[in-house]
Amino acid sequence: MSAFIQQLPALIGVVIGALGSYVVVVRGDRARFRREQAARWEERRYAAYADWARSLKQTVTLNYRLAAHFGNDPHPHPLSPEEAKPLLAEAQTARDPHGEALILLGSPGVVEKGREWVVTVLEMEAFLREGRRDPGGWQALLDRQRAGREAYYAAVRQDLALPPGHSARWPLPPAARL
Repeated sequence: MSAFIQQLPALIGVVIGALGSYVVVVRGDRARFRREQAARWEERRYAAYADWARSLKQTVTLNYRLAAHFGNDPHPHPLSPEEAKPLLAEAQTARDPHGEALILLGSPGVVEKGREWVVTVLEMEAFLREGRRDPGGWQALLDRQRAGREAYYAAVRQDLALPPGHSARWPLPPAARL
């Protein structure tokens, strides 16, 4: 019995060391899992934000081309209302799932800026459905759409902790204005 008692402190030390190692490994794994999970969700949010912007920009480009048909925009590739109608419907159908992903994964600030941007784009579509020939009114909508896009990107950058980006407003030569 005296040999067991003599070895008991060493045995207790081994048990305490094993428990300590186990606790350190488990806590490290949990921390790594949380970091990896946060990175995965951030990647998904980024993809949702980018997909939403890309799908909305497709609609905006179609609107530019349709506006050129009415003489409101200098886009070099005008589309007639008949040509534009199925393309706009297809763009909207493609945009809807991206909007749902934005609502599901986006921060409230980004979702609100996305909503403001799309409302302006919908106003552009309504302007064009009426067949209006008003370059000044179109330019006002264009300015609002660009400001909405800029605000959306600023909210995305803030949410993802990215540095400030370019406003995407650069002067183009008069013949190349889109």
